Amino acid sequence: MSSPQEQSQQSPSFHRGSFTDEIENARTDLSRKLLLGDAAGDSPSPSETAPTLSPTTSATPSTPDLDISDSPLTPPGAEDDALVADSFAFAFDIDGVLVRGGRPIPEAVEAMKVLNGENKYGIKIPYIFLTNGGGKSEAERCGDLSRQLQVDISPAQFICGHTPMSEMATKYKTVLVVGGEGEKCRTVAQSYGFKDVVTPGDIIKADSATTPFRKLTPEELKNSKERDFSDVVIEAIFVFADSRDWAGDLQIIIDLAMSKGGRIGTLSETFEEGPPIFFSHNDVVWSAAHENVRLGMGALRGIVEYTFKEVTKGKTLETHAFGKPQIGTFEFATRLLKRWRKNEHGLNAPPNTVYFVGDTPESDIRGTNLFNERAENDWYSILVKTGVYQEGTEAAFKPRVTVDTVLDAVNHGIEREMQRRKDRQAARKPKLTDMPTLSLEHGGNKGANDFAIISPAEERELDVIA
Repeated sequence: MSSPQEQSQQSPSFHRGSFTDEIENARTDLSRKLLLGDAAGDSPSPSETAPTLSPTTSATPSTPDLDISDSPLTPPGAEDDALVADSFAFAFDIDGVLVRGGRPIPEAVEAMKVLNGENKYGIKIPYIFLTNGGGKSEAERCGDLSRQLQVDISPAQFICGHTPMSEMATKYKTVLVVGGEGEKCRTVAQSYGFKDVVTPGDIIKADSATTPFRKLTPEELKNSKERDFSDVVIEAIFVFADSRDWAGDLQIIIDLAMSKGGRIGTLSETFEEGPPIFFSHNDVVWSAAHENVRLGMGALRGIVEYTFKEVTKGKTLETHAFGKPQIGTFEFATRLLKRWRKNEHGLNAPPNTVYFVGDTPESDIRGTNLFNERAENDWYSILVKTGVYQEGTEAAFKPRVTVDTVLDAVNHGIEREMQRRKDRQAARKPKLTDMPTLSLEHGGNKGANDFAIISPAEERELDVIA
């Protein structure tokens, strides 16, 4: 009779533990294959440890035949033991999507948790923020949003309406910056590299008759710069943020638009010599704390152009806008997302799909759809009902999908990506045909005697006495 040790060498074990353990192993093996791909001909060995699908634990099976280009995830262990979606990303508008009136929309906090790994797949999804709002530095806006959404947000993943203006700092030296609170926009412009920044307060301080109905407060008088404008040439006007004094700012903008080459106090004979005028966005309305939408910078832009035409007896003033839906802003966002994915997540290739979530059809959805027509990847527009767009109205520009909240948008994108991946996997699997039919019935060439049905108890017994 063979010793138990000899029998162990002759007969393999049929299971990897108790019956309960076997069921759990099968479940985790299946989860791994759904999440990481079922590589052809690659089956787990009894010694492999099945992955745990969580944000803090790495799944590390051997998958030599996995087609990474077809996976929505980075290879296991690529980033701090967390799985990261590499084939898709998200971009978010802020007002009306994540916050409203300075307060977070409740579902937004949960959406951030899902993006950062608290989902059933245990994956992190890269994301950026693309807002038409401004008036503060990107760092200050990120600090506000971090507190509101209870998550750390970096300026490296954030675009204000005026952020793309930073690329024009080398083109214009002396500029007029309009909008925002106090001296914040001057500070932001200087941080972008603009060498000589003038504000409406500086012009009013030099000549109080410029705006008959606006008088500077003691604080404004203190902060505004003393200077002689007789030899100053304003090379460009930048409206960084919403005006706090539409009448005064409108007067100064029109004065310069009608000037001789941007010289304050002069009047052009042709009304075609004024400096270029740039607005950080063109939203006519936006979602604030009030139950109805409020007027935005796009309304001021329209008033500037209309007023110029009226006072010049028909001349047309051509102004320029950044922000959504301008293609340049989405191109800027593409470059930002590329840097963020590479520096934060170690991803070098661009995502196949970018899900953009917004609340304004005229800017968010229109811009996303327009950019998608020329982008190398797929920009997928999602409209939420928590901001400018209201259910029951007809959206002027159609999104790919409309959902209730930003949390619904995030879940929609994740599930769409996972279903697309499952469909691709199913399409690649070979279909087996002309396979023999096995039967446990007596008779024929194959019968019950050719098969052994072993219960879990018998299996454990075999393993013990083998």
